[in-house]
Amino acid sequence: MSKLNIGDLAPDFTTTDQNGNPLTLSDLRGKKVVLYFYPKDDTPGCTAQSCNLRDNYATLRAAGYEVLGVSVDGEKSHQKFINKYALPFSLVADADKQVVEAYGVWQEKSMYGRTYMGTARTTFLIDENGTITNIIDKVDTKNHTEQILK
Repeated sequence: MSKLNIGDLAPDFTTTDQNGNPLTLSDLRGKKVVLYFYPKDDTPGCTAQSCNLRDNYATLRAAGYEVLGVSVDGEKSHQKFINKYALPFSLVADADKQVVEAYGVWQEKSMYGRTYMGTARTTFLIDENGTITNIIDKVDTKNHTEQILK
C-alpha cells in the first residue's frame, strides 16, 4: 500500500456511519474535512482525542471543517461511544477495513513485545476539492484541534 502524501487526492469511499446511513467522502466536496483515524472506541487516547475535537467543534466548524472519525469498530460500538461522550460528529464504521487500507493507516504495531495489525492514529486534512492539505501522524490527543488549526 502506497503512503499518501500532501497534495494527493484523498481516496473516496462509501461506508456507513454510526446509524447505518451511507456516508460517501466525495459528498462533502465543497467543504474542508478533518478525517481522523483512531484505533478503538472508548479507549483512553481515543476518548481524549474525540473529546478534544468535541470541545472545539464550534471552532472547527467556524474554520469551515466537517469532522469525521474512522475506526474499524462497528456501528453499535460507535453509537455507544457517541452517546457516552456526546460527540457531535459522525463516526465511520470501517469493519471491513477498506478505508484504513485505502489511507495506509492499517499497520503493524507492537505492544508489550507482541506485534499485531491495527489502526495508526493519523489525521488527514482535506480541502474543498478533495485534496490532502496536511497529514498529522504524531497526534497529540489532548491538543488535537490546535494541531489541526495550525
